[in-house]
Amino acid sequence: MRILKWALIILAALITGALAFAYTPDTDATAMRAKYGGGASRFVTLSPGLTVHVRDQGVRTGRALVLIHGSNASLHTWEPWVTRLQSQYRIITLDLPGHGLTGAHPNGRYDMDSYVDVVDQVMQRLGVPHAVLAGNSMGGGVSWNYALSHPEKVDALVLVDAAGAPSAKPRTMPIGFRIARMPGVSALAEIITPRSMFEASLKTSVYDPGFATPQMVDRYWELNRYPGNRAASMARFAQMGQNRAASPERLAAIKVPVLIMWGQEDNLIPVAAAQWFHKALPTSQLIVYPKVGHIPMEEIPDQSAGDVKRWLADVPFAATS
Repeated sequence: MRILKWALIILAALITGALAFAYTPDTDATAMRAKYGGGASRFVTLSPGLTVHVRDQGVRTGRALVLIHGSNASLHTWEPWVTRLQSQYRIITLDLPGHGLTGAHPNGRYDMDSYVDVVDQVMQRLGVPHAVLAGNSMGGGVSWNYALSHPEKVDALVLVDAAGAPSAKPRTMPIGFRIARMPGVSALAEIITPRSMFEASLKTSVYDPGFATPQMVDRYWELNRYPGNRAASMARFAQMGQNRAASPERLAAIKVPVLIMWGQEDNLIPVAAAQWFHKALPTSQLIVYPKVGHIPMEEIPDQSAGDVKRWLADVPFAATS
């Protein structure tokens, strides 16, 4: 018994030491706001006490584009498009709850309906009665769900490697997503989040692994450790079952023009999902990019932003009075 007792003590000490060595604390909120919240950033307080990181850039009288980021990303993923489109459009980006500099939602909700409500509140606060909505990955799911909930406020949709198509199983699930879905292990992800995990996940998400620069990896790693974001990610994955999947019957209600943009080499949401959306949305146009992964707006910003501009030139513009 004495041997067993000491073995357990030693094992506990080893586990404690390993956890202490691997522990990665939250980043400092003030430092993160200073580093990633400069320029056009502002913080808008919504009901019920949620403060959202927002950027409102470009031509105030131009057509409004609301750009919605994907899972574990931030509004920074759209900056390449902002740079290329802001001379012609009003471009609004935001960090969804549990992401970027927004942090946790006071009510703990991270399902699709909650995100649709946040986008709608931001548009109301900024005085945007209608807009073109563009979303990448999870943000694409938010976009088409918003179009179903608020059809009168959507002029057109841009779905960039969007979530929601049934049976869209990833070819290679990034390690961060795999861990978040593992009961028990996922709880450790709130205190143990090595930089290497984000580096590996980003390299899986893009076609060219060299595209994931140290600065890009740092941005994802640091913002995902913004206070409250890691716990929010775990809660969001747990609430995913509350989201309603897309179906041809549901999407038939979307009558506005739709541009579907997809990376041919997307490992997270395969290009078969693009074909599914294209078939389910009769008003859609599809562009598939060879040698591009999950985030075309960052991987090929010139080409993808140019395609959006050319497509929008043919979409009627209802000017805001």
